[in-house]
Amino acid sequence: MWPFALTTFWSRPKIRGGVHPEPRKEATAGLSIDSDFPLPEKLYLSLQQHVGQPAEPVVRVGDRVRKGQLLAAGQGNISAPVHAPTSGIVFDLMDFPAAHPSALPTPTLVLEPDGEDQWLEVLDAADPFSLSPEEIARRVGAAGIVGMGGAAFPSAVKLNLGRRNRIETLLINGGECEPYLTCDDRLMRERAADIVDGIRIMLRALECSRAIVGIEDNKPEAYAAMCEAAGPFADAVEVALVPSLYPMGWDKQLIGYLTGKEVPADGRSADVGVLMHNVATAYAIQQAIRFGKPLISRVVTVSGKAVGTPRNVEAPIGTPLADLLAYCGLEPETATRYIMGGPMMGDVLPHPNVPLVKGACGILALTDAEVAASDAKACIRCSRCVAACPAGLMPLEMMTRIRAGQLESAVGYGLKDCISCGSCSYVCPSEIPLVQYFKYASSELIARQQAQLKAEQTKRLAEEKQERIARYKAEQAALAAARRAKSQQRKAEEAA
Repeated sequence: MWPFALTTFWSRPKIRGGVHPEPRKEATAGLSIDSDFPLPEKLYLSLQQHVGQPAEPVVRVGDRVRKGQLLAAGQGNISAPVHAPTSGIVFDLMDFPAAHPSALPTPTLVLEPDGEDQWLEVLDAADPFSLSPEEIARRVGAAGIVGMGGAAFPSAVKLNLGRRNRIETLLINGGECEPYLTCDDRLMRERAADIVDGIRIMLRALECSRAIVGIEDNKPEAYAAMCEAAGPFADAVEVALVPSLYPMGWDKQLIGYLTGKEVPADGRSADVGVLMHNVATAYAIQQAIRFGKPLISRVVTVSGKAVGTPRNVEAPIGTPLADLLAYCGLEPETATRYIMGGPMMGDVLPHPNVPLVKGACGILALTDAEVAASDAKACIRCSRCVAACPAGLMPLEMMTRIRAGQLESAVGYGLKDCISCGSCSYVCPSEIPLVQYFKYASSELIARQQAQLKAEQTKRLAEEKQERIARYKAEQAALAAARRAKSQQRKAEEAA
């Protein structure tokens, strides 16, 4: 029944850890991408929706802009610009709740659409393969493209880093292992040819000859579509099945399974000659290089039992999540929890009045029945968390030390290698929120390091101040001594 030969799992390395959460993808997996979402009254474009420095506005309140126009430029080596998702007027520059668990206000450009959706003249590269690798990376950076699987790391930086590290294999993550999420699945089914085109463009940017697309074996339609699209380029683009196991989308897990290479605990994938990007990122790069379109919209899964009509929606960046949920029939009285991303690693939001950002692949409104609320019990030392950890850590030992306030000891057990996937919490029979302990400990360690750095900086500034005062006093004393000597010499000359 498979139109293409399957990759044999027994020829691949053994997978460490992982869990099999209930998929809950059936509500949206069979639905085509909805591209009819109406423009909201206002778009809220955060200047910090990527890793690195926030973007710097290049427009002023009251300016009329067109679709695709640059609104804020990237700053520093690691940053990403922000563009107008539609034409309209820059309504305000204000602090607006961020798409983050804290929902703290961050600098945000507010765009009021004019309904005309007029494009700025865009650059059309008829033959992307005539461009140099450096030019491709430059255009990817100018288009504001970041990792769309959730990491939101500027893609141009990764392309340049990969070229410097002589990447041998480009890995494309089409796993989408989180429950509920199906936006990447639908993107591969419906736009496979564009994704493969984007992969080939990335290969040129990296000066690399080989790419592997990893797709979980519970997505046969996406696998078939990608195999067909990659067929004419089989010498460069391989499409491989991977087991439907969470967290198969973790870079080290996927790299180990598909290439047999192990990324060092304190290293990067580039250290072993591999670079990984998401399928949605490949599509965005194709749109930017082939048609000159910046990243101004994305496909996002809107789901959960509090949503009347779950679907995959192509929506402008900056759309309030509340508008997307309302479009999909949110029943607010039944919604217990809002999550941006997936239920395992996504961010729990205090409310949906935050904007859609480039790295958001899902918006979930969950009911009481979907949120398992229970009281944690005593650890029974069953070691299920150890078996489930994909990073090979000892969650129970880390948790014990964190409870005792021994954070440095927890680091010795691998706290800094924890990826916060939640597999340990998922399998714990005592229902201990292990991953919450680890997130707390990591944040506390960072806070302590920052406090220590601040104390050291304060001490250094105080010492420098004392040194300046001492130098000043020495200089004043020297000047005074010189004046006295000069005065005495003048008196001696007058007496003579």
